[in-house]
Amino acid sequence: MASNTFGKLFAVTTFGESHGPAIGCVIDGCPPGLAIAPEDFAGDLSRRATGKSRHTSQRREADEVEILSGVYEGRTTGTPIGLLIRNTDARSKDYDAIAAQFRPGHADYTYWHKYGIRDPRGGGRSSARETTMRVAAGVIARKWLAERHGVRIQGFVSQIGERRLECVPERIDALGDVEGNPFFWPDAAQVPALEAAMDALRKSGESAGARVEVIAEGVPPGWGEPVYGKLDAELAAALMGINAAKGVEIGAGFESVAQPGSVHRDRMDPGGFASNHAGGVLGGISSGQAVRCSVAFKPTSSLRLPVAGLDVDGQVVDIVTTGRHDPCVGIRAVPICEAMVALVLMDQALRHRAQCGDVGAMSPRVPG
Repeated sequence: MASNTFGKLFAVTTFGESHGPAIGCVIDGCPPGLAIAPEDFAGDLSRRATGKSRHTSQRREADEVEILSGVYEGRTTGTPIGLLIRNTDARSKDYDAIAAQFRPGHADYTYWHKYGIRDPRGGGRSSARETTMRVAAGVIARKWLAERHGVRIQGFVSQIGERRLECVPERIDALGDVEGNPFFWPDAAQVPALEAAMDALRKSGESAGARVEVIAEGVPPGWGEPVYGKLDAELAAALMGINAAKGVEIGAGFESVAQPGSVHRDRMDPGGFASNHAGGVLGGISSGQAVRCSVAFKPTSSLRLPVAGLDVDGQVVDIVTTGRHDPCVGIRAVPICEAMVALVLMDQALRHRAQCGDVGAMSPRVPG
């Protein structure tokens, strides 16, 4: 199975390569009547795009969405939605010298063994260019979630290399001016130091990893399945499916190991929950609290610093990756993480509605 489709009732299939003529997706299961126009995609696609600052790859794509199907007179019809984005700034010649080499830290070697052939231009299908369509699909999911349930989703970067946020916000309203700097960093006072650190990193030819956090507020209790379709499990799988992701935490995550049970358990009182170490998910089902996820992204493997490696004939060669690359891929991952959270939440919302849509009338009210 090729596994290019994500979701059950809200299913997204992406296609295309980094340096092909276009990338696209087909979204099946979107409810009818949602207002959608090409300009709705511009904001989030711009947030994900390269070339917006000196701290990202300088590839500059137009990222203009063509709606091919599923929308009539500005509203979704309930039929499959086809979206297409033309690649306008691919520079394939940058990869000529490494077409027969296995770049360390990349999918070159594994693709070669799986398929017996690979597209070396920008990594082909393994390129982060594919995530453009996840963000585009996420725009539709975010809009439906906001209009139907009042769900708000916001991501931010809390660590780049060894630099961490001094205080990680717990709520969206406390995030500050995340969108006002190229790092999606909530603390404006730390931005100048980040600028200097990233400039030095880029000049040295090195790269850094990053930690991205996402908060989803307004998620009602009841979304998710108790065993195989757990909300937190599907969030973890979706976020781990993003390029360069190496770890996912829900709520307190690995910090739970050091927490006593008396601290970690989220006590309830008539006013609601006293804490949210569980990240808004209990037993695989949303609790009504904010859903919190954290993703660790590895440092960029595409470096101009030479390294000894192997070619397709098994010969030792010096490998130097030229072209346009991000010194920290995690920076641009914020809208991608937001999109994947939105896609999971919308799929779970539709699944909950299908099976348990009338449960609310018979269930007792407990403060959230």
